[in-house]
Amino acid sequence: MAFLNRAVNNHKWISWKLNPIPGTILDFNLAIAIFFIDLLIGITGFMWLEQFEFIDAFYQTVITISTVGFTEVKKLDDTGKIFVSVYILFNIGVFAYILSVISYYVIQGEIFKTMHLNQVKKSIEQLSNHVIVCGYGKYGREITQHFLQQKIPFVIIDINPERIAAIQGAAQEILYIEDDATHDEALVAAGISRARSLIAALPEDSDNVFIVLTARQLNPQLDIISRAKDPKSQKKLMLAGANHVVMPEQIGGFYMATLVSKPGAVEFFSFITNEHSSDIGFEELAYENAPAKCRGLTLSELRIRPNTGANVIGFRDATGYYHINPSADATLLPNTSFIVLGDKRQLNKLKEYLQEF
Repeated sequence: MAFLNRAVNNHKWISWKLNPIPGTILDFNLAIAIFFIDLLIGITGFMWLEQFEFIDAFYQTVITISTVGFTEVKKLDDTGKIFVSVYILFNIGVFAYILSVISYYVIQGEIFKTMHLNQVKKSIEQLSNHVIVCGYGKYGREITQHFLQQKIPFVIIDINPERIAAIQGAAQEILYIEDDATHDEALVAAGISRARSLIAALPEDSDNVFIVLTARQLNPQLDIISRAKDPKSQKKLMLAGANHVVMPEQIGGFYMATLVSKPGAVEFFSFITNEHSSDIGFEELAYENAPAKCRGLTLSELRIRPNTGANVIGFRDATGYYHINPSADATLLPNTSFIVLGDKRQLNKLKEYLQEF
């Protein structure tokens, strides 16, 4: 995969198959069709004009178009000689075209690009429970970096050739589709029916609304998160089917303002959420993803703190309301979840504890 990535890094034109070269008549599929038509003409001509059997006609056609110079199957009459002469002249043009096509696809790297794209497509088709990221701008890149660190499977959809080139040149393997994320076909190719979440991170709110609307129709159970630039778009995105709407500029402004009023608290939160300088993280123990034996148990019955050292700092009830420092009788029921805080060792121990529960 890495070799194929390098083979396509310097090429901006991407497609799912060998298509005609823009502005030219060179077409790989056409070249193959012409070759077989040429072969058929030769076989038919020898069988009709010289009464050859099929095998003899095939052999005579091959040695004629290949110009190897072998002796004819049998002596040709004048009609046969005229046919062979015209056939040879015709093949000069045919093979000139075929060689031009082959030269282009080999020298320009189109074969390597096609192999690379077929491998990417195959990898995407094997994904399930993954995330679709629409847009590889500044927010999309930050999102994908987090997913790479957390080893969360994802696919990027972007139509910008420069961004596609950046994906191809990335140090880590990234699955992508070069297409407009507002197109149904792009979302289907990204495996939206098998995905667990979609993030609409395009710069224009109107595009994100269209993506959310389309994605919700294609997969009613999908968890959809959308970026919004204008506060007026937030309601539209929710109505279109988004589960969450994030306004980065608003969050950034709130963060900077809080640094003035509560600097210590904000710096602590920034520390524990920074994966590069801290080993502290969060986990969500949701009813839908919890082991069967954990479902219906209270926080005291789960015994998370005594067995893992991690702390349950929040509880989301069935209405979506969050309770901070939940009581011991908080129960893991459908559409509820516990928010757990701990260091990497504690969170890993939590995963092991739940698997053995």
